[in-house]
Amino acid sequence: MWVLLPIWHHFGMSKQIAVRLSDELVDFVDGMVNSGSERSRAAVVTRALERERQRAIAECDARLLAGAGADPELTGFAAHAADLPIDLA
Repeated sequence: MWVLLPIWHHFGMSKQIAVRLSDELVDFVDGMVNSGSERSRAAVVTRALERERQRAIAECDARLLAGAGADPELTGFAAHAADLPIDLA
């Protein structure tokens, strides 16, 4: 016997939350949905939060790299790359 699971089940469970947004932000989100660039309000919010999460991870990585000091191998690679012509196509 086969049981069909909703698509969201394959990517992990989700939780519904309630948030309060300004009229301006809701109008912006609705505009994205109405234009067809996003499928739902939830999709807009999810994409924005994923982008913010990636930014926070990158910021953390940058702090770690800054504290680690220069890497001699990467420094040599960067110097080599800087000497390459920009138009490689």
